Amino acid sequence: MPIFTSRKQKQDIKVTFNNDTLNIEVDGGKPQTFPLAWYPKLQTASEGDRNDWVLTATGIKWIKLNQEIAITGL
Repeated sequence: MPIFTSRKQKQDIKVTFNNDTLNIEVDGGKPQTFPLAWYPKLQTASEGDRNDWVLTATGIKWIKLNQEIAITGL
């Protein structure tokens, strides 16, 4: 599975998918890693769908996939 990174919104957020993990880094915060097995929609999503996320008040949301992950430190 390829690795890719995207940055969105005003706050510097780095979202990276690597093998079976989702890695989220908030500028100035502790990196957070999640197993993709916890999020089957993200696990089976295309690279384009994974890259199509928005920052919300509580975390990151993939609108097309109807998947949201709460992130501490926002």
